[in-house]
Amino acid sequence: MTRIYFDNAATTSLDPAVLEIMMPYLVEKFGNPSSIYSYGRETKMAIEQARKSVAKILNAHPAEIFFTSGGTESSNTAITAAVKDLGCTHIITSAIEHHATLHTVEHLAAQQLVKVSHVKLLPNGHVDLEHLGKLLAATEEKTLLTLLHANNEIGNMLDIYAVGNLCKSYNAVFHCDTVQTVGHFPFDLRNTPVHFITGAAHKFHGPKGVGILYINENVRIKPMIQGGGQERNMRAGTENIYGIVGFAKALELATAAFEKDSAYIGSLKKYMHDALKKHVAGVEFNGDVFGKSLYTLLSVSFPKTEKSEMLLFNMDIHNICASGGSACTSGVEQGSHVIRAINNNPNQVTVRFSFCKNNTEAEVDTVVAALQEML
Repeated sequence: MTRIYFDNAATTSLDPAVLEIMMPYLVEKFGNPSSIYSYGRETKMAIEQARKSVAKILNAHPAEIFFTSGGTESSNTAITAAVKDLGCTHIITSAIEHHATLHTVEHLAAQQLVKVSHVKLLPNGHVDLEHLGKLLAATEEKTLLTLLHANNEIGNMLDIYAVGNLCKSYNAVFHCDTVQTVGHFPFDLRNTPVHFITGAAHKFHGPKGVGILYINENVRIKPMIQGGGQERNMRAGTENIYGIVGFAKALELATAAFEKDSAYIGSLKKYMHDALKKHVAGVEFNGDVFGKSLYTLLSVSFPKTEKSEMLLFNMDIHNICASGGSACTSGVEQGSHVIRAINNNPNQVTVRFSFCKNNTEAEVDTVVAALQEML
């Protein structure tokens, strides 16, 4: 049976055009960018050209773009630097953040470097902006706000401009985890009030192991990784040249095809939503499904029965790839912290389906038919 892959929020397949542009840097153009001879200069130029390309697409300055190993490193760097270099002693976050944020905040709090506040969530999973305003107004300490642009489990999207302007009003530092949105939505960072954003190539058909950290030009932080002078003395370690080149190409392709791909992928989400509602009794959907939400993701809760408790296992047997929330927590006994925070119903089993440009309505039909049998 052909495998059906509906877990694109976890990772996507590598676009052949991206692999093609990466290959020379894996085989022929292997020089160390720190070397002064031609092989080194050639790869150094490739990195800087990739940086310019990424900056142009995001409407940022090239000096604001730093290449990292991915979203986790980028978020760790931004949050830690906000505390240790920018003087933040108070962090405001939410209960439904990615663990790259939650665990970093917990680590800093355990060292008694910060106190932590959690903004309330509305019943549909959105951040309560009124409560956020009250938290910011009530604090006298230098504050870091760290929130997801789009939640990786339920798809809800934050109004990054409204939140950024709120932070501006109270002189707070704003880190926004944009891993699920860079490559999926247009950005205009010159006109977005944010200090740090993050990205990961493997979320939009680029290679794994490469990401970006955007640091606003008015922010001055120290490197988290010590060593050589790579990334303008901000991230030591020999650069992932082929990954960096692949990131830029994947972002370029995703941006060029945004209107067509987003409309198509959004139609698949709607098609599956309607099919499940029609054919599966008791099905419910999490988050602001067709409001401010990712067009790529559908979080579905099924009634809990002996059959549905084995749902992910049975889907795997049927060559259907989906997750019970975030892939970063799959297999963990306690389940999704996001679903617990917004829909703590012990009588439901939640599955995250996420789509890409390569998926089809025929695949949706196959999955829905299989779910009917499994449930």
